[in-house]
Amino acid sequence: MKGVILAGGLGTRLSPLTKITNKHLLPVFDKPMIYYPLATLMDAGIKDILIVTGGNHAGEFLRLLGNGKELNLKEIHYAYQTGEKGIADALRLAEDFADGDKIVVILGDNLFGESLAPYVEKFSKQCEGARILIKKVSNPQKFGVADMKGNKVISIEEKPKKPKSNYAVCGLYMYDSRVFDFIRKLKISRRGEYEITDINNMYLREGALAYDILKGYWTDCGTYESLLRANILVAKKRGINLKGLL
Repeated sequence: MKGVILAGGLGTRLSPLTKITNKHLLPVFDKPMIYYPLATLMDAGIKDILIVTGGNHAGEFLRLLGNGKELNLKEIHYAYQTGEKGIADALRLAEDFADGDKIVVILGDNLFGESLAPYVEKFSKQCEGARILIKKVSNPQKFGVADMKGNKVISIEEKPKKPKSNYAVCGLYMYDSRVFDFIRKLKISRRGEYEITDINNMYLREGALAYDILKGYWTDCGTYESLLRANILVAKKRGINLKGLL
């Protein structure tokens, strides 16, 4: 199984910080943000990893990570996304790298507070299809939202104004090789992007989408508020007494 980290985008919500570097290279406590999705994949036993990036600062990933030897990786692969056409468009660039294998896709600004190895292990035993993680949140309108009926996901809606549930789809997706066929069928959304939610719904309509409910914390780092939250969560996990710092 192979891993793909999607670390493109302009990070405009974090401007002016992102005028001088890529969002995914900003610090989260004591490490650059990109280290966390790398660690998540490696902890799940995935060592063959592609980073998809873009923008004016893509070369900084190579300066920071090199070929991955310092992280005990045999090699890190890189791909460059031109333009801003969404997550699914960035994933399109991973087809040659995947080479027919199953892939685990993680957004480069998503942090998880627990090992995802058990979920990846379930997917490795899954004959075909896709697997997602969902998490109950207080602000579901900011995410892809899973509409639940009993213990089943019946649809997923991207950033709905009136969410049908409080279950957000986390930024980690597990796919079989058909994902690239589905990407080729995508139409651009009203937001002007090729949506990963549309991919998940394609699997769902085929009855080939499994899910797990995430137990630990999960956050993105796309705004100043969520970036601060990520720093606090990591610091607490490291046992730092934040009260003594305030």
